[in-house]
Amino acid sequence: MNKEYVPEWDQPAARGDDAAAPIKAHAAGGVKQIVTIRLDVDMLDWFKSAGPGYQTRINQVLREYMEANRVRAQGEQH
Repeated sequence: MNKEYVPEWDQPAARGDDAAAPIKAHAAGGVKQIVTIRLDVDMLDWFKSAGPGYQTRINQVLREYMEANRVRAQGEQH
């Protein structure tokens, strides 16, 4: 698979109003990789129930968890 390919199906639909939150670029330059992950059905249904962009929301939750644990791990090293 081409690692420079960035799929758009997990991005929220573009809207003409200002209600859509801007998408943040992260340290990796916003490059994403397609993966297969097994999730509990009820959890996936919950993310999907908020509408388009559920993959982006799952990514954001995982990013926040990663960053929180990264900060915690750095605190324990000092």
